[in-house]
Amino acid sequence: MNIAANRPGPEPGAQSVGRNLTPRPPSAGHRYRTQGRALTLCLLLLVAPTLLAENYYLTPGHPDSVALLAPPPAPGSAEEAADLATVRAAVKARTPAEKARALKDANLSIFLFEPAIGPFFEPGKLPKTEALFQKVKNDLGAPIGAVKEHWKRRRPYEVDERLSSGPPENDHGYPSAHSTRGTAQALILAQLFPEQKEGILEIGRNLGWDRVLLGKHFPTDIYAGRVLGQALVRELMASPAFQRDLAEAKAEVHAAQR
Repeated sequence: MNIAANRPGPEPGAQSVGRNLTPRPPSAGHRYRTQGRALTLCLLLLVAPTLLAENYYLTPGHPDSVALLAPPPAPGSAEEAADLATVRAAVKARTPAEKARALKDANLSIFLFEPAIGPFFEPGKLPKTEALFQKVKNDLGAPIGAVKEHWKRRRPYEVDERLSSGPPENDHGYPSAHSTRGTAQALILAQLFPEQKEGILEIGRNLGWDRVLLGKHFPTDIYAGRVLGQALVRELMASPAFQRDLAEAKAEVHAAQR
């Protein structure tokens, strides 16, 4: 019997593996399609955080933070020179204790307000209150970032490198995010702890000024942050969702103080 004669031959159009073990190189069209898919994937990974970002309380674009704030002093102007002179004087006059406080305050934790509120105000004791401020932190990012990107103002240590303290920042200077957030935190905490309002507001102001002591911001950055922080809190107070969560935080605080 001729076994070989009975073996099925290759299907029409099929390559004989025995005759050619070298794979065909991909065509130019295949390479372009592959590169296009890779580029699309990279772009999706870059924009996904923005697409997935969620506002809990604020309506996007309200307030219009760019329209709200006046322009910062123009580069090279007499106004900027005066701004810079104030930073130089503040940095020169700061004490070691003030510098240490400013570096510590840079983390912007709400528990920096503990000296005004009391020792019971510490992480883990007020979960609903912490959740409220975490949502507020999320919502404040876009309006602050919009102004920073619009004006792209240099920071004092970028104008005069002798003013540098600590690692460089990765965004622009106007307005101060620390001043904006510190103001907003203080105004909301004053709602929760009205009897400690004055001390709370003082700490909120210091959170901004500490950035001048470190050469991170001009005074005008700080003042703009206070204006923006107040405007953002007004928008927050108009949100039913914020009012609901604020009421729950107030109840939690009241129970903790019994």
